[in-house]
Amino acid sequence: MEIRHSVHPSDAKHYDTAQLRNHFLIEKLFEADKVHMVYTHEDRMIIGGAQPAKEALSIEEPDTLKTEFFLERREIGFVNIASGEAIITVDGEKHELGKLDTLYVGKGVREVKLESKDAANPAKLYFCSALAHAAYPTRKLAIADADTRYLGSQLTSNERELNRVLHADGINTCQLMLGITVLKPGSVWNTMPSHVHDRRMEAYLYFDLNDDARVFHMMGEPEETRHLVVANEQAIISPPWSIHSGVGTSNYAFIWSMAGENYTFDDMDTRQASDLK
Repeated sequence: MEIRHSVHPSDAKHYDTAQLRNHFLIEKLFEADKVHMVYTHEDRMIIGGAQPAKEALSIEEPDTLKTEFFLERREIGFVNIASGEAIITVDGEKHELGKLDTLYVGKGVREVKLESKDAANPAKLYFCSALAHAAYPTRKLAIADADTRYLGSQLTSNERELNRVLHADGINTCQLMLGITVLKPGSVWNTMPSHVHDRRMEAYLYFDLNDDARVFHMMGEPEETRHLVVANEQAIISPPWSIHSGVGTSNYAFIWSMAGENYTFDDMDTRQASDLK
């Protein structure tokens, strides 16, 4: 498990490109028959990716977490971003996930095994884990059953479908919130006007990009913005003081997840484009 420490905004505005990428960009999450995880001190979220193919994979990290098992004091949400189906076994109970389906697993579960239904067409499981003080039951939500909002327009190049999954009116959790946003063809902007939420951090996974396409992810304080160039299946750690929006060279999808204090989707402080510098 890689460890990333928190960054003060006064320091971040002096970083060069390499330093910004080292602190906030996760470049590699998916590799055949391996689990990759990053532990960020921003609200102590764990961001990870697993690509089971020939063998089942486990979510374990006792040396870093100093607990008997991974979910002893945590909860976790999995999203399958590949066309290949996933099988997740939670304390002996199997759950199948198609593309963009989500599985939530609550605090106290001892064993989680990740598999692909077809090794020739493996699943790719993106996951985020947050601290939890209460236990909630394991639940699956198919993307077709998500709470969907249709936002933006072609005129502003940001027509998109926002699917809320882990939230107060969907799958209940202790504090983890998660959803999936899919941009329509011809749209490239996400989350405009931008915002910050000083009570929560956020993580983004960008995916469904062609190999030669990129997203220019905007970050930083509203009066001190920076950007990161992001390729397919790379993730961003967004601290509470930072805006988080982006523009792509084509349309794309992204998974957003949040952890922190308030458990409400609308806890945010909007920053208009005219406020950004």
